[in-house]
Amino acid sequence: MSDNGTLWIIIAVVVVAAIVVGLALVARRKRRRVEAQKMRTELEAEREKVAKRQALADETDARARAAAAEAEAKAAEARRLADRASAHQQTAAEHRDELDERSRHIDRIDPDVKRSRDRGDDEPDRQVIDEPPRRIDNVR
Repeated sequence: MSDNGTLWIIIAVVVVAAIVVGLALVARRKRRRVEAQKMRTELEAEREKVAKRQALADETDARARAAAAEAEAKAAEARRLADRASAHQQTAAEHRDELDERSRHIDRIDPDVKRSRDRGDDEPDRQVIDEPPRRIDNVR
């Protein structure tokens, strides 16, 4: 072979190698492009899932805040009712004490109520004498 023939063989081998490398690079780019597109599609699907989860979290948070506000309102109502009940109990106790005092006063002035002297207190036995006092006309 001549130097010229060898040169053409070397050039042909280099050109074929360049074409093979070029085709390999094109195939690699295409494969990466397809892989990147697939990854983008998966990423978008994951973003949609995350957006749905975020929406669910926001909705749940809103319900939790509403429930907390309702609970706070109910607690305030319970405190208000407890205060009102306490005021009613205080008023009832005052009236009961007042009625007891009036009852004791009535028992003190009522001659038909016997008092227990043995107990040493002013609390009457509250035994009412049903018979009127007897009148004695001739006392000598």
